Amino acid sequence: SLSFIPASQLKELALGLEASNHPFIWVIGKNDCSVELEKWLKEENFEERNKGRGVIIKGWAPQVEILSHPSTGGFLSHCGWNSTMEAISCGVPMITWPMFAEQFFNEKLIVQVLKIGVRIGVEVVVDPMNTFKGEKVLVKKEDVKMAIEKLMENGVEGEQRRNRVKEIKNMAYKAVEDGGSSDSNCKLFIQEILDPNS
Repeated sequence: SLSFIPASQLKELALGLEASNHPFIWVIGKNDCSVELEKWLKEENFEERNKGRGVIIKGWAPQVEILSHPSTGGFLSHCGWNSTMEAISCGVPMITWPMFAEQFFNEKLIVQVLKIGVRIGVEVVVDPMNTFKGEKVLVKKEDVKMAIEKLMENGVEGEQRRNRVKEIKNMAYKAVEDGGSSDSNCKLFIQEILDPNS
C-alpha cells in the first residue's frame, strides 16, 4: 500500500473497533506497524482485552479468503479499486475510508450510487507518503464505532444494503461467465490486439 497511517490514527481505529462490540479482524499493514503502535498495543493489553472477539494480523493477510467467509459482515476499506471489486465479488458491504486519489470517487460510487456502504466521515486527503511526518487524526474512535454500528444494524436500511451487495455480486458473476458482458468484451479486446484488421 502507498499510504502511511500514523500510530495516533490507528489507536483511534483500535478503540473504535473495541467500542463497537462486534467481532473483528484487524489487519495492520507492514508500513503501519510502527514501534509506537506495537508499544501501545502491548501497554494497553489490547489483544488480550479483545481475545475471543478480535484478531490482529500484522503484515499480509488473505483478504479474499477473509471476505469470502460467510461470517464476514463488513469490510472497512480505503476504497482502492481492487479492494472495492473484491468486496463486491464476495458480497460484503463496506465502510469507506478513502485516503487519496480516486478513492473519494470510489466512495461516492459505493455509498451514493450502489448504496452498499457507509461513510466513516473522512473529508480531506491524507498525506499518503507521510512527507510531513505529521500525526493527524482524521477519524475518531466514535466515528469508527458509529460506522460499524450503522453497517451491521439489523433494520431495514442494513438489510437493504446487504441484499443490494448480494444482487451486485450476482451481476458481477454473470458478467464474467461465458457469454457475459465482461467475458465478451475481454474476448473482443484480445481479438483486436491479435488481429487489429478484423
